[in-house]
Amino acid sequence: MIKNAETHIVTLTLAPSLDSATITPKIYPEGKLRCSAPIFEPGGGGINVARAIVHLGGKATALFPIGGPTGTHLAELLEQEGINTETLETLDWTRQNLHVHAENTGEQYRFVMPGAKLTGEEFDSLSLKVTRLPAGTILVVSGSLPPGTEVAALTELLHKAQLAGLHCILDSSGDALAEGLKLGGLALVKPNQNELAQLVGHQLEKPDDVLNAARQIIREGGAQRVVVSLGPQGALAVDAEHVYQVTPPPVKKMSTVGAGDSMVGAMTLKLAAGADLLDIVRYGVAAGSAATLHIGTRLCSHTDTQGIYEYLCQQTAVH
Repeated sequence: MIKNAETHIVTLTLAPSLDSATITPKIYPEGKLRCSAPIFEPGGGGINVARAIVHLGGKATALFPIGGPTGTHLAELLEQEGINTETLETLDWTRQNLHVHAENTGEQYRFVMPGAKLTGEEFDSLSLKVTRLPAGTILVVSGSLPPGTEVAALTELLHKAQLAGLHCILDSSGDALAEGLKLGGLALVKPNQNELAQLVGHQLEKPDDVLNAARQIIREGGAQRVVVSLGPQGALAVDAEHVYQVTPPPVKKMSTVGAGDSMVGAMTLKLAAGADLLDIVRYGVAAGSAATLHIGTRLCSHTDTQGIYEYLCQQTAVH
């Protein structure tokens, strides 16, 4: 149980972005593609997790580096949304990503730029901000690493956070997730099925394979809770004592952008409230599904999430 009188939630984004979304009739080479006026939104895993939490009625602080005019614009957008922020000025400019929706096919194209580099001093300053957070804070580390930042630096940051009494959620992939699990003691991780297969080193072809792989992570002490994202099948949630699979209702998906961050935000909010594993995964699946109902980079809304969550609460979870 994590909940105390005032459980703080802080998200850390090492490679934030300023995201722009636009619509064009169709995409073809060489010609000029006439686009709609762009919509600018904050981007980056931890930032979107914090935004999702606030959209759902909770409170969270987004900690991230900013640089240049793009970084200033990003901070302004978050201020307009009412998101609490803690920032660190950097030499490198914050990256800008582009999301394009082609009307004739309904396809989305996501152009993702490299994250801004962090100097050693800048990374150390962010790490110091983390270790000064109050004990008992839930720290969500989400998103990619900036170019030049080693996985070992992230693992050391997580270790310092745990020594400071923080409950760490890691939403990453590849070596970063693998090394975080080797460190152990994480409060929650949310791999998808392919990421889970990479972690355990073999294909997961049968339903029991996914369950056994998640249980292996729990058994080895990597994390206290493993929630495996299964796409249209929802999610499989495992801890030391329980197993639940929660399947969302069929919805017309307009975009999958932000679904994972919405899911993590919702689960973090429930974890901070002291909810049990079933309630955590139900709310997470509801928020992830809610985020797919809109075109572009929009996250979950409270109304959509609550409606799907109430539906899921009436269903019998598969044990």
